Amino acid sequence: MDDRSDNDRWQVDGKWFRCDGRRIRPRMVTYGPFPPERPRDLESDLRRMASAGFDAVRLYEMPDARWLDVALRHGLRVFAGLQWAQHADFIGRPRWHSAAMVGLASALRETGDHPALAGVYVGNEIPADLVRWMGPPRVRAAIEELIALGRSLAPHLLFAYANYPSTEYLEPENADFTAFNIYLEEPERFRSYLRRLHHIAGDRPLVVSEFGMDSRRNGPERQAQALAWARRIAAEEACAGSTAYAWSDAWWNDDEEVLDWDFGLTDREGREKPALAVMAAADPPLIANDAIRFSVIVCTRDGHERIGRCLRAIAALRGARFETIVVDDGSTDGTADRVARHFPGVRLLRLEACGLSAARNAGAAAARGEVLVFTDDDCEPDPDWLLWLARIHADGRFAAAGGPNLPPSPQTWQQAVVASAPGAPSHVMIDDDEAEHLPGCNLSVCKQAFDAVGGFDPVFETAGDDVDFCWRLRAAGYRLGFAAGAVVWHHRRPTIAAFLRQQAGYGRAERLLVAKHPQRFSESGSIRWLGFVYGGGPIRAGQGSILYHGEMGLAGYQSVCNRMLPLRGLDARFAGWRSRLALAWLTFLAPQVRSWARQRRIWIGRPHVDDVPSDDEVVIERSLAGNREEHLQKLIAKGWKPCGPTESWDLRKPGIRLLLANEHSGAGHRQTLVRVSCAEAHLRHLDQLVPWKGDIIRIPAKAPERMRRKSRRRR
Repeated sequence: MDDRSDNDRWQVDGKWFRCDGRRIRPRMVTYGPFPPERPRDLESDLRRMASAGFDAVRLYEMPDARWLDVALRHGLRVFAGLQWAQHADFIGRPRWHSAAMVGLASALRETGDHPALAGVYVGNEIPADLVRWMGPPRVRAAIEELIALGRSLAPHLLFAYANYPSTEYLEPENADFTAFNIYLEEPERFRSYLRRLHHIAGDRPLVVSEFGMDSRRNGPERQAQALAWARRIAAEEACAGSTAYAWSDAWWNDDEEVLDWDFGLTDREGREKPALAVMAAADPPLIANDAIRFSVIVCTRDGHERIGRCLRAIAALRGARFETIVVDDGSTDGTADRVARHFPGVRLLRLEACGLSAARNAGAAAARGEVLVFTDDDCEPDPDWLLWLARIHADGRFAAAGGPNLPPSPQTWQQAVVASAPGAPSHVMIDDDEAEHLPGCNLSVCKQAFDAVGGFDPVFETAGDDVDFCWRLRAAGYRLGFAAGAVVWHHRRPTIAAFLRQQAGYGRAERLLVAKHPQRFSESGSIRWLGFVYGGGPIRAGQGSILYHGEMGLAGYQSVCNRMLPLRGLDARFAGWRSRLALAWLTFLAPQVRSWARQRRIWIGRPHVDDVPSDDEVVIERSLAGNREEHLQKLIAKGWKPCGPTESWDLRKPGIRLLLANEHSGAGHRQTLVRVSCAEAHLRHLDQLVPWKGDIIRIPAKAPERMRRKSRRRR
């Protein structure tokens, strides 16, 4: 039975984890699977892990209670891994996915309450060619089903899918954190990719679920150096945790021992390598920056009920020199008196009601710091907020910086719906480092640049000022940076009605923006962003997404292109039918409210028409012996041409398209799955074009999914 309190469990804390009320950054190591002829001394291994400073162990199987008892004795938490047929076509053969559901449920009923169990990885690196074969949305849905089942049985555990660069687009919406296995051997490429992954993760924590280096090819010393810089960079780039791959050189894969790779911190006989001593060193701390003085400016009007939480959070900021300025913009509810009475260390400016932009300008004029930092009275900055912003300003490339705006955990179903609805303040990214827009509730700017562009335009009294300001900064040649760790908790509107009133206010502000910057708006009245608008949800492929696979699906880094990136998912506690219906309605209505307030008309937009197959097109599916790569080369030699990098097919000839995928269904059984799409007229030529064996299964291209599944079961 579980004898841990909820506080003693690892829980998500914004972009990080917490336990017992304190933030933690887990240090993890993978363990196994091991060759059967090389039994492990589990007690000794886990004792050595704990002595080396590891907090947790990542497994590739669901451990039994005895295993977890040993981990508990040594103070280690465990991330289990679900073993199932994830390297086979589990969409075409649903029984394999059903077996995974049964296996997960059985394991969680047995050990889900064990105090050493921290979480479960429901999958690990489903091969990219197989994902293309099954269809990314279907594969993601299958992963999400496993996570939903696990959470229903063990809501106190953390659930995730261990992704990798070749399927960036496969992030499950309902995972507790984003996890990626990364093997990059150059420090700056590793750093750059972590910055990219933060945008893929959205609001949730980012964990390096595997990183390692082969000491056989690179040498033990270089392996140790790589693990040292990877761990340091992961901390510097606000990763919530990192995982060393692996504890031992001994490794069992595909029913055989792997003898030509040595990724372990210990060798096959258990002897330590230099990398283990590196991992035993303490985590590098975030370095305080006393060279920059910040002026934190909070503008408020009638914020009596909100301002206290905001100022207490600012008072808890650490690692930087700063002053706090509150600008009271004509409050009538006693806000200024409350600030003066309860927060004597705050500089208070009392103004007649003049609007948000004028209030922010007044705060900037009174500021003594060289960097101005703006937030709102309904925000609570993270304690390390200024530390992360200081890193961007110290970089020297950027005049302004900001970070994520996260909604606090909702307390009602309406708060949950509003937190997931479109229209919240969001950053807009040109690339992984540079922003086009930063919301005013999480915006820092050098005073020199602020003065050079004339501050905020007072014409914007309630909203839109930050958009105009960022555009003018960029037009003047200044750049805007982004810090994934510079988190502000931003309370959304408490009710749907209040949220819609806010959207109407945004629409009126956009009317002013249209008048000032007409070239930045489309015919429909929407803003023409150069970059990507972030909605807080993890980046994932959906119907209509453009996926970059590379020719024949061989790109090492395969990404999804959506101009408007996914929104946050509904909080699982409030994900009932009422909330889902309200969210769907609000997702449609909020843009219309803004459009009406902006230009007194509704813009529905043009319907999207998918590229549907012609009536005489059929799809044929078969399997071949051998592996995909060999067949691709043979077919290319016979005159087949690669398809484009964003197509979901590998090869083409006039009127015919071909897709191949490797399938490994266990016990050493491998085959290549082949799918052909062609017109009826080409069927008689297929025997000469493709090395078929056995009967050909023909499926109309427009056949319903149930017909496709039935035909696959005949293979």
